[in-house]
Amino acid sequence: MTTAVLPISVVFLTYNDEQLIEDGLKSVADWASEIIVVDSGSTDGTLDIVRRYTAHIAVHPFENYAAQRNWAQANIPLANEWVFHIDSDERVTPELYASLRQLFTGTQLDDIDGILFPRRTVFMGRWMRHGGHYPVYHLRLYRKSRGQCEERLYDQHYTVPGAVIKAHGDLIDVISTSLDAWMQRHVRWAGLEVQQQLRAEVVATQVEGKLTGTPIERRRWLKRFVFGRVPLFTRVFAYFFYRYFLRLGFLDGTEGLIFHFLQGCWFRFYIDAKLWEARQAQKQAP
Repeated sequence: MTTAVLPISVVFLTYNDEQLIEDGLKSVADWASEIIVVDSGSTDGTLDIVRRYTAHIAVHPFENYAAQRNWAQANIPLANEWVFHIDSDERVTPELYASLRQLFTGTQLDDIDGILFPRRTVFMGRWMRHGGHYPVYHLRLYRKSRGQCEERLYDQHYTVPGAVIKAHGDLIDVISTSLDAWMQRHVRWAGLEVQQQLRAEVVATQVEGKLTGTPIERRRWLKRFVFGRVPLFTRVFAYFFYRYFLRLGFLDGTEGLIFHFLQGCWFRFYIDAKLWEARQAQKQAP
């Protein structure tokens, strides 16, 4: 199949990603009409790699993912109406490109604001197919005039007011960092999630949880009205049992045991522990 250039502006966020970014850039270089990189001050060879693929580089201090994404969309003049947000460790599969090409060559997008597709997590070289971790749909491609990233500290989603459709093919998320680096990132994310949960007790979220809504809205509904209503710590073990045994996470092998336990149990236990600690401090405050 001949590669066709699609009217899509792809936006990457980078920070010291020299080990990750090139494969992501390669996956879109042949068909994206515009590639933009927003860097947070990399000191390694990240930008040297980026310059092989695009001259559109902006440098902006990093506050959080939502703020960085929305800053890019609001301040960088994008050449296309459709914007595709990709992380430095993600790659677009040929199947996803083929599906997008089909959508953009017809009239199927005339009344559509956004496009959903599943993200495929690859951990320690293995695709996490089970445990309810695939397919998990995300909205990353939408009309720039209609969408934005919700302003959350952690677990942000992108929102559009109108209709969305699903594309075929995956966005691959390759977790290639060491376990130490992976754990450090999750320690930081746990702190952000606790701040978000304490804030959410006062401020409503932008993505409404709907049991009959999009896959993103259903996940938010389950997190808020099911997981969120089970007592701290109890919900962590219940979730891991559901994910590893009922949703067959054990079929992902040794890599799956490590991933599902750390991401599905340890990470959420740590969040609950920090949330309990924060609430105890609030009770004791004068």
